[in-house]
Amino acid sequence: MDKKTDTGRILLIHPLGGNKQAAASDIARKANLMPPLGLASIAAWLEQEGLHADIMDFNADPASEALLEDTIHTTAPGFVGFSCTTSAFLDAANLAARIKQWAPGITTVVGGVHVSALREELLVRYPQFDYGVWGEGEETLCALMKGRTADRAGLIYREDGVVRCGGRREPGIELDRLPFPAYEKLPGYPERYTLPIFNYPRAPNASCLSSRGCPYACSYCDRSVFGATFRFNSAAYVYAHMRHLRDRFGIRHLNFYDDQFTLDRNRIMELTGLLVDKPLGMTFNCAARPDRVDPELLARLKKAGCWMISLGIETGDPELLARHRRQGDLDKLSKVIRMIKQAGIRVKGLVMIGLPGETEASIQRSMSYVHALPIDDLNVAKFTPFPGTPLYADIRSHGTFEEDWDRMDCMHFLFTPNGLSPQRLQALFMQFYKRHFMRPRILAGYLAMLWRSPDSWRRFLADAGSFLGFARNNRRWNAPPPK
Repeated sequence: MDKKTDTGRILLIHPLGGNKQAAASDIARKANLMPPLGLASIAAWLEQEGLHADIMDFNADPASEALLEDTIHTTAPGFVGFSCTTSAFLDAANLAARIKQWAPGITTVVGGVHVSALREELLVRYPQFDYGVWGEGEETLCALMKGRTADRAGLIYREDGVVRCGGRREPGIELDRLPFPAYEKLPGYPERYTLPIFNYPRAPNASCLSSRGCPYACSYCDRSVFGATFRFNSAAYVYAHMRHLRDRFGIRHLNFYDDQFTLDRNRIMELTGLLVDKPLGMTFNCAARPDRVDPELLARLKKAGCWMISLGIETGDPELLARHRRQGDLDKLSKVIRMIKQAGIRVKGLVMIGLPGETEASIQRSMSYVHALPIDDLNVAKFTPFPGTPLYADIRSHGTFEEDWDRMDCMHFLFTPNGLSPQRLQALFMQFYKRHFMRPRILAGYLAMLWRSPDSWRRFLADAGSFLGFARNNRRWNAPPPK
């Protein structure tokens, strides 16, 4: 006989989503596997509040899904919570339905960016979920688990057969009140989770967050979870967080996954001062906007251990950039990239292909612009119109859109701008990468990683078959020039 469910216990699940059969050989997962930082933060908060939380990460360990039924029966959680991106939502819905069959008394809760974007619609369509969470999950889940029925803020729920939403929980939680995420609840942490190859000098490495939200309003970004707010941990908190990761888990390099790490200049000046005065022996990466860095700040970041800065280029076509991002200035961006390089910091460029209004000519302009820059690494994403983004509402007026949630992961061309085809977009996508990686300066840079990031080369050689297979299966690299 199964145990009686424990209403003070929750099992938090990070679904795999996508093509499970291909997960073992998925090159994207081999190159970069990020921990579910949101779930780890929620788990730590719930534990602090006298509740108990466990985490199962099927994205990191797909085989562990076979243990789910036994885990449900042996630990008997009163709640099961899922955190979902769009591409993982249907997988979560399937798992929730199975859990309801195994243990009908369990309360199922779903949150994440996809839920915050679509809210009531999802509970109407997917009755296997008892509740949804709009926005941040820590305080909302805590109130639900403790039975505070009058506290509906942030909760999507059913009442008298109607799905209702309690509205966004305001204000957002003060981030310095949060305990450090419960990394120890992630099986295999930190070795199982890896940053992109050639994006770090040393291992073990990890990702963390030191802020929430973004004040900018780009057409392709979703702000359903945090709204238009931007909140951040203090410099003292960030320093203590870094020291915790070093002392507890031996982390030697950290990737700050913040949208805008340098947005508050005073915070970064204080943090770099702490890292210089009391070194932790760690290096780090971060992301920044061109208007939020300057020579003095870059010099301090370098001295404090900054190894690489990522910048959102998005497109090298000025008209397309102006259409989708405010204050986009390609001339200023190129100057800032050179400024970062002069400071001795590596630069990673983030580009998107297939935005509404994209043409072959605009993609070629992007290639010419990016390949003239002294960037060290490049990430080219396939534009995907996610629910909650400004573009989503009328996306079909700009082209064709196959809204297949399982494949909405920026790895497939599901949206095709008018005048192009998915096949042509794929050919240009591969050409973009080939031109980047075949340049002598870039090849020399990766060769230098033999001593600058030896663990990256170890990983690359260990999975060389997967990387070469990816190249063989994408032979459209040599796309002909536009007519």
